[in-house]
Amino acid sequence: MALPDNPSCTLPGEEPPFPEIIELNVGGQVYITRYATVTSVPDSLLWEMFSRKNIKTLARDTKGRFFVDRDGFLFRYILDYMRDQQLVLPDHFPERSRLQREAEYFNLPELVKLLTPKISKQNSIGDDACQSDPEESSPNADTARNIASLGAIACASITQGPGSESRRAGFITIGYRGSYTLGRDSQTDAKFRRVARIMVCGKTSLAKEVFGDTLNESRDPDRPPERYTSRYYLKFTFLEQAFDKLADSGFHMVACNSTGTCAFAHDQTDDKIWTSYTEYVFYRE
Repeated sequence: MALPDNPSCTLPGEEPPFPEIIELNVGGQVYITRYATVTSVPDSLLWEMFSRKNIKTLARDTKGRFFVDRDGFLFRYILDYMRDQQLVLPDHFPERSRLQREAEYFNLPELVKLLTPKISKQNSIGDDACQSDPEESSPNADTARNIASLGAIACASITQGPGSESRRAGFITIGYRGSYTLGRDSQTDAKFRRVARIMVCGKTSLAKEVFGDTLNESRDPDRPPERYTSRYYLKFTFLEQAFDKLADSGFHMVACNSTGTCAFAHDQTDDKIWTSYTEYVFYRE
């Protein structure tokens, strides 16, 4: 007699199978999917994990979810691909190379092929990214030289360093929320609390240029370079460090503002908690 195709069906003496609904903790991000989805691509890493007979060999977090120590935000694209074996990415997706690395880790060769940059017949992998497109027509020699000169100028403007005159102008605003406790009649020293997070607002390309790897993009990972965001924040909490990075990139402060609120810390005391939000606006010509 054939057994029903149901993952909850077991034979006497066998280890309990995986549940039909799988809860995953990937780098701190929680995903809930079906058992059939994580085993949809044979020989993939997830297929190997969830084809084991002994469920106890897999790592779990404190809430019993299966744990995978990878990029939790990029995993959503991995999971989308495993549902229907199709790749659909947002416009101007900036994390293509990182997603390719994740696809290699999860052993998804077809997804790796889809993410691999297309190389035309005219160009090789070692060619410069600034090369002009192949000519569709046959212009005369003067026109060809003019096109080549324009291409060289464009390449030079792109590759110039941060201290060059071709840097783009723009604004970057950084803000932070702080708080401190002040005793009765201001007779005691204020007890400052650590700055929890420094927010970054402005054009995505400028923010990445200034702060580089110290910029946390996890709250807005798909923002195109020419769009604006107010959801980035820094991985450090020292304002002076942010000021130094902005100054090194040619920005100078043009404005700042701050707001504050006050509340009593306890009903039985006169101690007050002051909470403030401060923004600094920087500009580069």
